Amino acid sequence: MKKLFLVVNVDKFFLSHRKEIALAAQSSGYDVTVVTHFTGRQGEISALGLRVIDLPENPTGMNPLDELKTFCFLLRLYRREKPDIVHHVGIKPMLWGTLASLFTGRRNVVNAVSGTGFLFSPEKRNSFVSRAVRWLLKKVNRPTYRYIFQNGNDRCEFENAGLSKSEQAVMIKGSGVDLNQFAYVPESEKDNSVIKIVFTGRMIEAKGVLVLIEAAEKLRSEYDGRIQFILCGDLDKNPTALTKEKIESLCDGSYIKWLGFKGDIYSVLKNCHIMAFPSFYMEGLPKSVIDAEAAGLPVITTDWVGCRDTVVDGENGFLVPPYNADALAEKIKLLSDDAELRRQIGKSARAYAEKYFGIESVIQKHLELYKSLPTSTIKH
Repeated sequence: MKKLFLVVNVDKFFLSHRKEIALAAQSSGYDVTVVTHFTGRQGEISALGLRVIDLPENPTGMNPLDELKTFCFLLRLYRREKPDIVHHVGIKPMLWGTLASLFTGRRNVVNAVSGTGFLFSPEKRNSFVSRAVRWLLKKVNRPTYRYIFQNGNDRCEFENAGLSKSEQAVMIKGSGVDLNQFAYVPESEKDNSVIKIVFTGRMIEAKGVLVLIEAAEKLRSEYDGRIQFILCGDLDKNPTALTKEKIESLCDGSYIKWLGFKGDIYSVLKNCHIMAFPSFYMEGLPKSVIDAEAAGLPVITTDWVGCRDTVVDGENGFLVPPYNADALAEKIKLLSDDAELRRQIGKSARAYAEKYFGIESVIQKHLELYKSLPTSTIKH
């Protein structure tokens, strides 16, 4: 039985984005271990019947001692456990996990680029840290490694920087969505007395939370009582994270309402009418948007990395420029005023999710990738 290690930044991200892949691999005969930083949800992973190991990692920090600790841990772990396949998700696991693999024998490495973060962001790409990480990623790459990309922009960035080659690339559009669990809900089955605009995602500035609140305030005088803005997401340790105090100061609990973290996001989506996701984060393919489209919500998102890969402008949603609260408010107003337009675009959103984002397709592509990898030379 081949040993597969899924190495993911944090437990809650694994549960929301990679759980189904791990369970499918286990059902297909792989000995699956999840290596992830514990934030209190590791018990949910164990309850699925998956082995789970705590990863000592600071997901957002850049302290050299913390980074060395993560690398040394993976080095010891790979040497002791001898996994046949290591599937790294995210830049830090990819960097330190790939380096650890080089020092502990020839094995199959799959690196999933779920957003490039600081590596290619306009603000940070020329920083010393970003350039150093790109240099190291280039050095640790080997021709047998495979790279999963969720959007064409990230693939081009990696290939142009020499971090991967075209023959190593595997395109998989996002983490997928269970189309049965996230069922389409027509507006005729909703309470339409107040049109609900929902945002789901981490409460960080780069996800566009403040841009959405600014757009909401631009519409308040005309639409208070007719529409409502629902913010649904957890606090975070990202450098641009908003504090609880900041969010609460901007939300009045009525016109703009923050729900905090919700484990069952569909219970929120099915009662809403429009998804607004004005992110300028270096996204892979935002699951927030995929989930909303599956539920049949028209989407307003940004013409930005990853986000633009989820929407055909004017068909299943609208693209607006990043940072632009005026353009966002205009599209919110358009959809709020036109129930028939919402219905048409919502149906198209569901059809788009069915065509591109079904979890079965995502799982199958991962299993085919694992199966295509050569036999490991690791001696157990």
